[in-house]
Amino acid sequence: MYWSNKNICTSSHTTLLLIIGLLSFCYSQSVIAEQLRPEIKIFISKMVKNHGFKEHNLKKIFNRIKIKPSIIKTISRPSTSKPWYEYYPVFINQKRISKGVSFWKKNAKTLKRASKEFGIPSEIITALIGVETYYGKQTGGHRVLNALTTLAFNYSRRANFFRDELEQYLLLTREQGTDIFSIKGSYAGAIGIPQFMPSSYRKYAVDFDNDGKIDLSGSTADAIGSVANYLTSHGWEIDGPTITRAEVSDGSNHYETLKMKRKPLYTIKKLKKFGITPSINIHNDRKSTLIKLNNKNHTEYWLGFNNFYVITRYNHSTYYAMSVLLLSEKIRALRDSKKP
Repeated sequence: MYWSNKNICTSSHTTLLLIIGLLSFCYSQSVIAEQLRPEIKIFISKMVKNHGFKEHNLKKIFNRIKIKPSIIKTISRPSTSKPWYEYYPVFINQKRISKGVSFWKKNAKTLKRASKEFGIPSEIITALIGVETYYGKQTGGHRVLNALTTLAFNYSRRANFFRDELEQYLLLTREQGTDIFSIKGSYAGAIGIPQFMPSSYRKYAVDFDNDGKIDLSGSTADAIGSVANYLTSHGWEIDGPTITRAEVSDGSNHYETLKMKRKPLYTIKKLKKFGITPSINIHNDRKSTLIKLNNKNHTEYWLGFNNFYVITRYNHSTYYAMSVLLLSEKIRALRDSKKP
């Protein structure tokens, strides 16, 4: 083949550009690797060693991640830091109750099947989804990868928890064949209609619509079945009590002594000795926890039983569990009132 001087020069120039481009790429990759924080490098090494991820792929992924200071600000001021009288109206109001009845009506067959299969009342599943995402309408706009990485390496208070969830998220997206950057969720990295953290997604989410895949963001049926499975797996007692109001006798000052955060430890019999009695008849051997809710002008006392504790396995806040249970009662009452 005949090459002119011009072709030779052009060919040499092109080759030189390719070499320069290759060297630049290799240099940029080296810089990327060096720019990663030591703790991120340790995390990557763990994922490579324990789960067979490719180191260079993870380094490229973490180089694209955007740390969000706003997430740290939000998680540092959770809604549960508000007093009860400011917290509950957000979740227990006429609009959310009515929407709950509509959600139940629209998904009646699925809720009935979940209740039968897992033993969870339809109103509990409905209310929990209602509190979490307003029945699937507010699932969050943060990239889950950005949120989890931000919290895993910039929120020292719960860094270990969020690093575990970041690990679970990488495994989840690999298992599902999902674009790791595509999934959006809450500022804490919770995903979909029921707001499952990645570890819960992998462990408790179910394919309840039987389409061959689990999709908590797009399938209401999968969300309903997964919530029911989660509660059952954490010890829900079928037909067991959840909460009841409590009467505290005048002069009784045992709240600080008996306060147990969430888990029921004291029997009704023992509580009665402290001047604390349930508003309903319940067996003296039943264990419960004392709940104190501060309103503007008065204080409410409640007793929470095993199923109350199970709700707190979903979210550890006492306020959260109370909101779910009280909302469920109001949804059930409104629905029953509309029956022929």
